[in-house]
Amino acid sequence: MSSRLDDELSRLVSAGVLRQYQADSIRDAADAEIDAALADPGRPRPRPESAEPAGPESAKEKPTPAAPHTSALVEVLGYIGGALLLGAVALLTLANWGEMGRAARITTGTAAAVVLLGSAVVLALLRRREQLSSALAALGCCVAGFATYVAVEGEAGRVVGVVVALALAAGGVWWLKEPSLLVATFGILAVGVLVITADVLTPDTGSAPNSAGIAGTGFILVAFVFAMLGLVRDQVTSWSLAGAAMFSSSICWLVQERGEIMALAVGTAGPAALLVAYGRTRRSAYAVVACSILLVIWPTALYQLTDNLAGVAVGLVVASAVLLLAVLMLSRRRSNE
Repeated sequence: MSSRLDDELSRLVSAGVLRQYQADSIRDAADAEIDAALADPGRPRPRPESAEPAGPESAKEKPTPAAPHTSALVEVLGYIGGALLLGAVALLTLANWGEMGRAARITTGTAAAVVLLGSAVVLALLRRREQLSSALAALGCCVAGFATYVAVEGEAGRVVGVVVALALAAGGVWWLKEPSLLVATFGILAVGVLVITADVLTPDTGSAPNSAGIAGTGFILVAFVFAMLGLVRDQVTSWSLAGAAMFSSSICWLVQERGEIMALAVGTAGPAALLVAYGRTRRSAYAVVACSILLVIWPTALYQLTDNLAGVAVGLVVASAVLLLAVLMLSRRRSNE
């Protein structure tokens, strides 16, 4: 079986188009066809052009594919419209926040959320512009969370706003399958971790380092959530966001008092998992996110541990040696298969 077919099947499974058992069935059928062709070289094979009628008339009857320019233009206009609406709400709110009454604030946020979410729902029901629908829904979830915070106010408003935005985003992820809502969900969960840490779990007299450690644990939970989401939705986006959550956790542990070891552990475990996923799927996003985390966390954590640039250099040499050894072992294993 060609590696191209194998890569394509892996991509379809990662995107959720095919189940693993369906991909295995297609792979087995392709292998059987190849084995049959090798066993009987004289066996006739269908040609792609045989399915098309011969002669000049077929060229006349062949439908001309529609130009994608109109479709792309409509989608771009939709993105611009959603961004302009969100920008208008932000400018209006910032410029007149002190003069606006509570009712005006709630009305402004609610109207923007209804327009964005309503447009997304209509497009989804018509099965048109899936990417645009997902992007508008992602913006609408965030605006709805902000409108809820304005309506409730205070610490309770922040918590309820995150809950409302997260519920809407979860519904969108379940209904739609575009990555925009996954990104919005990550942003909402990140805000939720900070809100719960500051307003629920950390008392008013708590110190910032203690809050940082709690937030770091919260981001580890966010990484686990996205690792699980990658099994049922866009795997590349979900697992890349899981890596971003591990990076956020590492940053929090760097603020935590004597948290450098934990920062190194988290900042190494996440990239290691992403590099393993890259070795199996060859998705460049995994390698980019993993290397970015390592290049930031390792030098920073080692410098805080040693307070010496020479110690940082030694630590980086050790990390480099481990990574290169892993590359050699994986390359040797792949060549033996």
